[in-house]
Amino acid sequence: MIEATGAQIIVKMLERQGITVVTGIPGGAILPLYDELYRSNLRHILVRHEQGGGFLAQGIARTTGEPAVCFATSGPGAMNLLTALADARSDSIPLVAITGQVNTNLIGTDAFQEADTFGLSFPITKHSVMVTSAKELLTAIPQAFKIAAEGRPGPVLIDIPRDIQLQKATFEAWPEPGVPERRAVRFRTEATDFAQLLSESADILATAFRPVLFVGGGANSTEGAAVIAQLLNVFPMPVVTTLMGIGSVRSDYTNYFGMVGMHGSVAANRAMYESDVVLVLGARFDDRATGIVNKFCPDAKIIHIDIDAAEINKILSSNRAIISDLESAVPVLTQFINELHLKESLERKSWRERLTAIKKEQEDGEEKAANGEFPDPGAFIASIPEIARSCGVDADSIIVTTDVGQHQMWAAQYYPINRPRTFLTSGSLGTMGFGLPVALGAAVANPKSRVVCFSGDGSIMMNIQELATLAELDLDVTVIVFENGALGMVRQQQDLLCEKRFSAVNFELCPDLLRIAEGFGIAAVSTSSPGWERVAFAGKGPRFVTCRIKPEEMVMPFVPAGKSNVEAMTHAPVQG
Repeated sequence: MIEATGAQIIVKMLERQGITVVTGIPGGAILPLYDELYRSNLRHILVRHEQGGGFLAQGIARTTGEPAVCFATSGPGAMNLLTALADARSDSIPLVAITGQVNTNLIGTDAFQEADTFGLSFPITKHSVMVTSAKELLTAIPQAFKIAAEGRPGPVLIDIPRDIQLQKATFEAWPEPGVPERRAVRFRTEATDFAQLLSESADILATAFRPVLFVGGGANSTEGAAVIAQLLNVFPMPVVTTLMGIGSVRSDYTNYFGMVGMHGSVAANRAMYESDVVLVLGARFDDRATGIVNKFCPDAKIIHIDIDAAEINKILSSNRAIISDLESAVPVLTQFINELHLKESLERKSWRERLTAIKKEQEDGEEKAANGEFPDPGAFIASIPEIARSCGVDADSIIVTTDVGQHQMWAAQYYPINRPRTFLTSGSLGTMGFGLPVALGAAVANPKSRVVCFSGDGSIMMNIQELATLAELDLDVTVIVFENGALGMVRQQQDLLCEKRFSAVNFELCPDLLRIAEGFGIAAVSTSSPGWERVAFAGKGPRFVTCRIKPEEMVMPFVPAGKSNVEAMTHAPVQG
């Protein structure tokens, strides 16, 4: 027989799950677990704020596709973690969060640092549980990892009272780790219908004059990208992505027309609007992508393949719907299309050529002034891979993270992403403060890659304390902050939609971010300084870069409220 405390069970089960790194901050209600952690082989990363710990774990999970682990103590510790969990839930990121709770006899008494973590977390996690005995941990922990990674991924929280961490349990053997069935899907399309629906989908695509492949975050994996590439090799068609889908198809693919939506490319939005058939892979018709729903793809038949049955017919009705993982469905669809022995129709070829012309016209009309006192942000971002390469960095291995705001959209529009899981951004929840701690997690999980974090002088202040963690870990992360003295995205919308009534968006005090970074022990430089490139990218270790841009700079295209995506503004109005 084996006898172990709750804390010993937690540590042992994490090790058996293959976890090597955990993040968090200790506190009274989770102290027994941290005491046991001291005697374990787990590496603990001490962050400066629990939200930073949750996002650092996200950086690991987003780049590997595997569940990552974060700790927090009870009350304010757990509550600080909730934003990161909500963000993970919104973007389908697998996490396992373990929180301490006050002793079971104190629950409900308003004890010191007591909060209803289970109740607070329930609506923003995939699964949440409070264990009531040490023995329960033997099933709760493997189940948490299985749930987090299986089907549509998401965060799982286990709340553990302090006395349960100290309680002893006796059992015969350690349970097996929780292993997700990668292709387990609830309400999966029945096998008898699966092939028939995909065969009918192939026939629909074969008769299309203006087919479009619409790719979302559910396809943004190595496996997803591979089956998509095989499909496009058999049936070339225009490809557009959501923000979360960036990287699932190479940005230099001939028929890739960019991101759709409020700040999507003109060609991508036009492709969706004019399409007669849309093949949707792992996308959910988010409002930022569709704009006015009935004008998104108004005349198109929709073939929707998704792992989550709840997303089927939720926003737009499908003509054919297959509830399945893409790795199972797309190869079968590709085979059916291949068996049709299709020849390229003049209509499809002509349409693709017109979209290409629209794309080129947009690119030719954009300013490309990467130098000067106020560089063009898009051109500057597009130049980063070559700048990094000139400083000895393998630019093909760079992982990009962003905060939320104008810089996020510029990065999505201009940075050339050619691999899945290398563009990490807060999509659905849009969380400022996301970029820096996620960059740390990405660097921890990918020690051979340099991570570039694009941020703004608004977003960076949200989790700037994690520069201490960055310096302590000495990671290969380059943080690039665009400074405009304002909350740029909100300022832009107030400029365009509120007749320039700038309410609470301009900073009265702009701190010296370079000196702050240097105070944390990080090499820092402004892009206005000669030779800044080598400071930013040459050698190993963390770097911090500021780039001054005009407050009036706008992200274009921009779809105003109440307009369809094809009615986007493509140029900022003349200031005056």
